[in-house]
Amino acid sequence: MPRTLHHAVAPLYLLMCLVLGGSAQGIWGNMLLQLAGVGIIAWAAAAPRDEPLPRPARQLLWILIIALAVVAIQLVPLPASLWPHLGGRQEIAEGYRLLGLATPALPLSLAPYETLATLLTLIPPIALFCAIVPLKAYRRTWLALALLAGTLAGILLGALQVAGPASEASPWYLYPYSSWGSATGFFANANHMATLLVISLPFLAALLAMARGANMQRYSAAVALVGGAALVILVGLALNGSLAGYGLAVPVIVASALVVIPARSSATRWIALGAGILLLCSVVVLASRPVGEEGLGTATSVQSRAEIAASTAKAIGDFLPFGSGVGTFRAVYRLYEDHAGTETATIPHVHNDYLELALETGFAGMIVLALFLAWWAASVWRVWRFGNVGPYARAASIASAAILVHSLVDFPLRTAAISSCFAMCLALLVVRQGPRASEPSDLWPTRHVGLK
Repeated sequence: MPRTLHHAVAPLYLLMCLVLGGSAQGIWGNMLLQLAGVGIIAWAAAAPRDEPLPRPARQLLWILIIALAVVAIQLVPLPASLWPHLGGRQEIAEGYRLLGLATPALPLSLAPYETLATLLTLIPPIALFCAIVPLKAYRRTWLALALLAGTLAGILLGALQVAGPASEASPWYLYPYSSWGSATGFFANANHMATLLVISLPFLAALLAMARGANMQRYSAAVALVGGAALVILVGLALNGSLAGYGLAVPVIVASALVVIPARSSATRWIALGAGILLLCSVVVLASRPVGEEGLGTATSVQSRAEIAASTAKAIGDFLPFGSGVGTFRAVYRLYEDHAGTETATIPHVHNDYLELALETGFAGMIVLALFLAWWAASVWRVWRFGNVGPYARAASIASAAILVHSLVDFPLRTAAISSCFAMCLALLVVRQGPRASEPSDLWPTRHVGLK
């Protein structure tokens, strides 16, 4: 394979994920991404390795293997004498008894087909990680440009959505259930589009930092282009209208300044402290706001995130220690919601991915999550502790932090688009990086033009 085409694999796949993976409603688009992802994973497994994977990559691989094992165990049928005695399953077993049926051998997951379907959604992020780390089929600048291309294309589509006929009459919305009236781009949920807009900002800062070594003419052009793109993204946030986008954009913009300024600047600590305080304030405000998902076609039985979390916490207690099974939240929550307040449908997710993971996977999932967060924190610490990692790794740390924080009040990682962006960030945190000069392929050569 030609070298240029080889390096384009990961950026092109990322762009595909951004365009086709904006919602679980896009069955055919997600199927295409999963089929292509299986091919990339198989290629990575069969390709010879010139050198071993970096230690952080191997650690993350083991965490992934443990997570997949937890899900696989949920699909193993258990003896009928044991299954009814596991947490949360007594009422279901009683239902079999009332029907005059013997309790069959059932797996831990209450909905094994949903568990399998959820497992397939992991293919795109795993494939993108494989394309970057073991296959090295990427260039950092190309990844950033692919992210920005998908973002700007989404903003253009979003502008058409809000400029066209109101609500469901607009032909520019891609999914039958969408945040009508908001610029959702290639997504169905306005909050998920806001996540993409926010995480693109630190990569804009990284592009600017990379251009700093060029001559004055090229650097001025880079400043103009980055400034123009940043302005378009801010317009996109205004058109999107997501409170989560506004709340996350401010601390991310402040943190992105750390990517551009010199690492040893005396202002670094103060900027980092300010970004942290703003992020904490944003989480508090977002957590106190009602869910309000009527625009997505799912009127909720409770509007307060605190009420949803309380009902979910009760379900978690009942289904410990093994959980209800990956992908079972919607069915389980119907047993615990306030039916007196139900209008048309229950909520699709708990709007807190950490609580949903605890419900569906029990203690095993909580342990895996703790291992991952410890790994992520150590990786981010390395990125900011050493000065030669490059601006893209630091941009990845900021973007991944924004996604993890947003997951406290929403479920952005449930889309192939955002989960693939997150996988790209994790890959950039672990690949061996050196000074910018070690990647001449990412820099334009300097040419001097003489005027006569």
